[in-house]
Amino acid sequence: EQMYKVINPFSGQGEEEPLLAYEFEPDTKSEVLVDLQEYLLTSQIYHSFMDGAASEQSARMTAMENASKNAGEMIESLTLQYNRARQSRITTELIEIISGASALED
Repeated sequence: EQMYKVINPFSGQGEEEPLLAYEFEPDTKSEVLVDLQEYLLTSQIYHSFMDGAASEQSARMTAMENASKNAGEMIESLTLQYNRARQSRITTELIEIISGASALED
């Protein structure tokens, strides 16, 4: 579930005016608030880009881990298959040698 922050401009009149207790340089509070709002927006955009980059790296790492695991399982399976075929070949050769030796004895 993704949560998005909504950036609302500072607004209000009289007692509800934001940042009433502060003095600003330059004297126009609206200019400072616009700059602050721009800063907040760019910070949120930067944070979104960094979050996306981190997610991409995490997905790549997980994909490579799964690929390595699957390759290891495939190697084990093929090694077992190769060893069974080799063992079968050796057994067949031994049976042929023993059969040939017993045929010579008779």
